[in-house]
Amino acid sequence: MKDQSATAEKQIPRSKSTPVIEVFGAREHNLKDINLTFPRNKLVVITGISGSGKSSLAFDTIYAEGQRRYMESFSAYARSFIGNMERPDVDKINGLSPVISIEQKTTSRNPRSTVGTVTEIYDFLRLLYARAGEAYSYITGNKMVRQTEEQILEHILKTYDGGKLTILAPVVKGRKGHYRELFLQIRKMGFTKARIDGEIMEIEPKMQVDRYKTHDIEIVIDRIIVQAKDEKRIRQSLITAFKQADGVLMVLDAEGKVAHFSRNLMDPESGLSYDEPAPNSFSFNSPYGACQSCNGLGQIEEISQESVIPNPELSISRGGIAPLGEYRDIWIFKKIQAILKKNGADLTTPINNLSEEVVHVLLYGDDVPVAVSSVKYPGTDWNTRFEGIINFLEKQKDSGSEKMRQWISDYTDIRTCPECDGYRLKKESLHFKIDDHHIGQLAEKSIDALADWMVGLEDRLSERQNVIAKEVLKELRKRVGFLLDVGLDYLSLNRSLRTLSGGEAQRIRLATQIGTQLVNVLYILDEPSIGLHQRDNVKLIKALKDLRDLGNTVIVVEHDKDMMLESDFIIDIGPGAGRHGGQIMAAEPPTDFVRNQTLTASFLNGESKIELPEKRRDGNGKWLMLTGATGHNLKSVDLKLPLGKMICITGVSGGGKSSLIHETLYPVLKRHFYKSRTEPLPYESIEGIKNVDKVIEVDQSPIGRTPRSNPATYTGVFTDIRALFSELPEAKIRGYKPGRFSFNVKGGRCETCQGGGMRVIEMDFLPDVHVPCETCKGKRYNRETLEVRFKGKSISDILDMTVEQAVDFFENQPKILNKIQTLFDVGLGYVSLGQHATTLSGGEAQRVKLSTELSKRDTGKTFYILDEPTTGLHFQDIQHLLEVLNKLVDKGNTVLIIEHNLDVIKVSDYIIDLGPEGGHGGGKIVAEGTPEEVAKSKEGYTGKFLKSELELS
Repeated sequence: MKDQSATAEKQIPRSKSTPVIEVFGAREHNLKDINLTFPRNKLVVITGISGSGKSSLAFDTIYAEGQRRYMESFSAYARSFIGNMERPDVDKINGLSPVISIEQKTTSRNPRSTVGTVTEIYDFLRLLYARAGEAYSYITGNKMVRQTEEQILEHILKTYDGGKLTILAPVVKGRKGHYRELFLQIRKMGFTKARIDGEIMEIEPKMQVDRYKTHDIEIVIDRIIVQAKDEKRIRQSLITAFKQADGVLMVLDAEGKVAHFSRNLMDPESGLSYDEPAPNSFSFNSPYGACQSCNGLGQIEEISQESVIPNPELSISRGGIAPLGEYRDIWIFKKIQAILKKNGADLTTPINNLSEEVVHVLLYGDDVPVAVSSVKYPGTDWNTRFEGIINFLEKQKDSGSEKMRQWISDYTDIRTCPECDGYRLKKESLHFKIDDHHIGQLAEKSIDALADWMVGLEDRLSERQNVIAKEVLKELRKRVGFLLDVGLDYLSLNRSLRTLSGGEAQRIRLATQIGTQLVNVLYILDEPSIGLHQRDNVKLIKALKDLRDLGNTVIVVEHDKDMMLESDFIIDIGPGAGRHGGQIMAAEPPTDFVRNQTLTASFLNGESKIELPEKRRDGNGKWLMLTGATGHNLKSVDLKLPLGKMICITGVSGGGKSSLIHETLYPVLKRHFYKSRTEPLPYESIEGIKNVDKVIEVDQSPIGRTPRSNPATYTGVFTDIRALFSELPEAKIRGYKPGRFSFNVKGGRCETCQGGGMRVIEMDFLPDVHVPCETCKGKRYNRETLEVRFKGKSISDILDMTVEQAVDFFENQPKILNKIQTLFDVGLGYVSLGQHATTLSGGEAQRVKLSTELSKRDTGKTFYILDEPTTGLHFQDIQHLLEVLNKLVDKGNTVLIIEHNLDVIKVSDYIIDLGPEGGHGGGKIVAEGTPEEVAKSKEGYTGKFLKSELELS
C-alpha cells in the first residue's frame, strides 16, 4: 500500500509549478492508514467499489478537516455558539484550501425552497420587478400612475378652474366598525366635517356609525372655489390631506364626481392604490408579498365532498360517510337520523338519493336546531345545532392532536390555491408587469424558456427601464446560463426543491457555486452525474472543468466512465468493500490509469465488461397499457408495457420519465391494489391491470433520519433475531420477551445511553465528544441482556456483524437468512447490521430498500418499479445487481427501471425512450423496442449512445 502511495507521489514532483495536497495516515472508518498525494487546481476523480472508502476519504477526512480548520479560525466565544467539528482520524493534511462540499443528502424538505430561491435567480427577478416593473390596476386593468404634489396642484388648477371643490382625506376604506374614537380624534384636530358613505356630515360629540356595516370615511380638509390666487391655500390643503391619509387624497366637484390622487401608485379611475413596491413585495416567503389564502405555498389543503363521500351509492348506515364508518349506536348517528327523518329519508337511504340541500347540511351543518330523543330521559328531546362533518374535521385539523390531524389527512385533498392560481403571491404583486409578464409567469417558465424571454428584452423595455435593469439582467443571464450549462434547462424556477432527484439538487448547487466565481477553493462533489443522460454528461464535465479553470481544485466521487477519462487524476480505492477495502489501488492520470491491472481500470480499458444476454426474453405475452397521460409535460402519451420482461424507461433529464411512471402509472396501480388516496396525474384509461397482482416501488429517499434506524431494523430481520433470542432457554428461564432485546425501549437497553451505545459529552469551547457509554462500553444493552447468547454471540455482537459474516452465522435459520442473503446479493456484504442509517449513502439506502422488497415472497405477477438503482454503484456492483434483477424476471415478474446507465439499458429486454428534449420539448415516446431496435432509431439521443455501446459489447 505504501509503495502505491509512494508511486503516486513520484508522479507529482513537489515543485512550485505543481502544487499538491498531501494526506498522511488517514484511518477514518475503513481506511487503512493511507498516504496519498494528488495535484491541486485539477479535476480529481475518486472511484472504487461501493463501500471501499471513497466517501470516507473525500467527505469524512478531507472535507471534515477543511471544515474543522475553518471553524478553528473563529473566536472561542463564537465557537461556543456554533459548536466545533470533530477532528478526523488522520495524521496530517498539507496544502488544503477552504472546502465546499456539494452532497446529495442536503436537499431541503421545505416547500418554500425552490429552484429560483436556491439559485438566487428569483431574488434578482424580485429586484428587477421592484425597480423596473410597471403597475396595473387589478380592478380596471389601467396603468397605475404616481404623481407629485406639484403635478396634482397643477392638474387641479387647470381642470377645476372657477369651480367649487371639496378636498377629502380618506381614512377608512371598506371596513366595519363604529369609529367613535376616530370621530373624536378628527374633532380634536380641528376638522368639523366628514364625508361618510358618500354624504358630508357635521362631526358631533359622541358620534358613531353602525358597527356591522361596511363604511367609507373621508375627512373634509377644505372647501374652496378654485382660483389661481388661492394656489397657496390649495397647496397647504393638499399637504394636510396627504398627511392625514398617508399620501392619498380625493377631490369632489360640484357635480358630485370624485377624482383620486396619490403620491404612491394609483388607478385614477377606481382610486385603487398600491404601496411602493420593494423586493419583498414579490417574495412568497414574506408577509408583504405572500398570498393571504395559501400563505405563499400556492396550494391549499381542503376537505372535499368527494373525499368524505367516496361512494355515494352507499347508505350512511353502510359507511357512506367515510370518516364515520358503518352505523354504531352513538350520538352523531342519532343526530343524522333526526336530520334525515325531517327530510323524509333515513340512514338506509343511499346518499345519491338524498337532495343536495340535505347533503350540504350533513357536510357543512345548519343553524336550525335538531331535536334528538334522549335515551337517559325518555320523552325528552335535546335541541342542538348540527355542526356538519366537514366543519368538524376542519376545526380538528387546526386544533386537534397530532394523531387526529394524521387521521384527518386521509380526507384532505391538496389543490391549487384559487386566490393566486398557484403563483403564491398576492394580487397586487401579480399586477406589476415587465414585457406583459408578471413575476409568477416567469417563475413558471422552464429555464430555457426564461433564457429565450431575455433575448432582446432591452428592445422591448422603455429607456428608463433599461437604465434600471441593465446590471440586474446581466446577473440574471449569467446565472440562467450556469443552469443551462449543467443540463437543467427543463426545470422551472418555482419547482420545489424537495421534488428534485439527488443529482438535480446537486447540479443546482454546482451552478450556484460557479455563479459565485470563488477561486482557490476545494470543491468536493458526490456523484453529480446521477440522473443525467449521456447527452448532458458533456455539459456537466465542461461545468466542472470551468470551475477548475477558475483556479479551484475539484474532487468528484464518481463511477461514470466519461467523467473518469476526462479528469486530470484518478484515485482508485479498493480492493474490496468494507473491511476488505480502504487501500489506494492506484493514483495517477487517466492515461496511465487505464494501463493498470485494477478492477476499475479493467472496465475502463475493455478487459472486463457487462456482457449482453444471449437472448432477449419474450415475456408472457401480456401487456399493461396506460393511455392518454397528459400530466406536466406529457403529450397524451400511450404507454404499452410488455409483462414478464426487464423494461428500461430512458430519455434525457426532464423528458417526462418521473411524470409518467412515479406520478401517473404508480399512483394508478397503488390506488387499485392498496386503495391509496394519492391522486395520479391526468390520464384516460388503464388496461391489463388484471395481469399484475402486486406493485412495489423502490425509490431514492433515505431509510431513516435517526441513528437508531439501521439495515437490521429497516429490513425487519432484527425482529426475527429478537424473536430467536427470546426463544433461547436462558431467555425463557429469565422470562425475557422479544422487547427485552430492543435498544429503543426500556427493559433490556442500557439506560445510561438509552440504547445509543455512545454518549455525547458537551464541551464549552471544544467540539462535542462522542465517547462509548461507560456503563455498557458501546454495546447498547445492560449486563443481564448481554448474558443471553446464541452460538456464543450476544445481541450486541450480532449488530456489530457485517452482512457477509451474518450470512454464515445464520445459515441454519432460514427466516433470518432469507433477509440477510438478499442484503448480501445486492452488494451490501460490507455493511454492518447495526450501521446507523444516517451514515448510509443514497445508493446504499436504496439497495437496503430493494433487498427488503426482494426478501418478500414474489407472486410471479409482481410489478417492480426501480428509480435509478445504479446510483453509487461500481461496474462490478452493477453486475451483481443485474443478476438479482434477472432472477426476479426469470420467475415471471416484471421489473421496470428508470435508468440512464448504458450498462443496464443494453441488457434490458425492452426500452421506452422519452424525449426528444427536456421540459416542454419532451413528453413524447420517441422510440420503443429491444435495445437493438432503439439503437437504430434516428429520433431522440439514447439510440445514438446505445448504438456505440452495443458495438463495443
